[in-house]
Amino acid sequence: MAGLLRPDLCVIGAGSAGLSVAAIAASLGASVVLVEKHRMGGECLNVGCVPSKALIAAASRAQDFREAGRFGLQEAEPEIDYARVQAHVKEVVATIAPMDSMERYEAMGVRVIQGEAFFTGPRTVMAGGLTIEARRFVIATGSRPAVPPVPGLDQVSYLTNETVFDLTEKPEHLVVIGGGAVGVEIAQAYRRLGVRVSLLEAGERILAGEDPEMTTVVHRSLAREGVTVRTGASIARIDQEGPGRFAAVLAEGERIEGSHLLVAAGRRPRVEDLGLEAAGIAADASGIVVDRGLRTANRRVYAIGDCAGGAGAGARFTHVANHHAGLVIRHALFRLPVRLGRAPIPRVVYTVPELASVGLTEAQARAGHATVRILRWTFADNDRARAEKATEGHIKAIVTPRGRILGCSIAGSHAGELIMPWVLAMTQGLKVSDLAGLVYPYPTFSEVTKSAAVEFLKPSAQNPWVRRLVSFVSRLG
Repeated sequence: MAGLLRPDLCVIGAGSAGLSVAAIAASLGASVVLVEKHRMGGECLNVGCVPSKALIAAASRAQDFREAGRFGLQEAEPEIDYARVQAHVKEVVATIAPMDSMERYEAMGVRVIQGEAFFTGPRTVMAGGLTIEARRFVIATGSRPAVPPVPGLDQVSYLTNETVFDLTEKPEHLVVIGGGAVGVEIAQAYRRLGVRVSLLEAGERILAGEDPEMTTVVHRSLAREGVTVRTGASIARIDQEGPGRFAAVLAEGERIEGSHLLVAAGRRPRVEDLGLEAAGIAADASGIVVDRGLRTANRRVYAIGDCAGGAGAGARFTHVANHHAGLVIRHALFRLPVRLGRAPIPRVVYTVPELASVGLTEAQARAGHATVRILRWTFADNDRARAEKATEGHIKAIVTPRGRILGCSIAGSHAGELIMPWVLAMTQGLKVSDLAGLVYPYPTFSEVTKSAAVEFLKPSAQNPWVRRLVSFVSRLG
């Protein structure tokens, strides 16, 4: 039949999850069709992880000028060419883009189709004027910014992560709605680039899913750098004040005027116009409903990454999407059993200081365990942190009385890198004493892990029996 493709695998969506599945499957010899209606690389490359980290890097260099006096250098207020900063962001994206390009994937043997894909039956998808009858389908359509139902919001021009990196002029006053990871990262970056910033969070604190003790470190840093952070800020409406001006009106009547409005109030899955009903696939507010094997009600169809709901709903991170991709490859190509929920998932907020976590918070651990121990060590007691004057923050590990690691949070310099030994330990079933026994290079930030882990062993040193043993051995000569 003309216009008919019969691959082993059809992947819908060329973001992080879809690209991972397509690349691995093709490398293993499977025939793969990849459908993308917009840009290769998806959210992460084009309007998410990559541009935001490039912006944060530029903002950090600007802040270095202001803090140079701490190192005996002349402090200065940096001269910021906002257009050049944005050019830097675009350059970083352009440098990485070839890795996700259509040309690269076609060179791997993947058939790439630019166009919308929709199911016409349980085993059939239409895309680009072609009919695709695949052995297995993987839906990896990602997510989009969630826009809260605030009266008047639809009457003003607002930004999301999909548009904020297209700004060509520096905002006068950026008002950010939402105190999650995206909101706090962008708020701090723009403040460091010389923009007046107000951050409005409806909840009691920013970064609500993390340990309150650790989010306080980030909150304090934002406030010290000049970000106006308002928690418990319920927005009643948005008023248009004139060309390029608006006011966010809080429930108690206070008006916060600004020039630019960024909505960073979470995300929602992209599941529209896929013809899911024709394929016998269910979806709800969390996304496409899947089981712990990431399969939909149609057992030949998987949903992964941000669009996965049901048992697959949870943290929407690129590394989670890549993890999903690996699970699907194991099951779809090798029929191996897979199950979500077994791998500890690290979380990182890329502020300064960074906040990284894995596993349970203290409150979660205490809710599920009769007794836990809390191990802490401050960056102020780490020699490398002292040398770099990066002493803000601390590490906090939650363990059982026998040393099983339940969770860890780190607020401090390089926290995103420092969390990995804890992720490895939890993944491999190592105890905190195993981390204490490793040899760490001196002087490095990594020693905060050893110092915290050694705290677990200190009570043993005070045990009378241990002291008697030491005394006995010493008498033996």
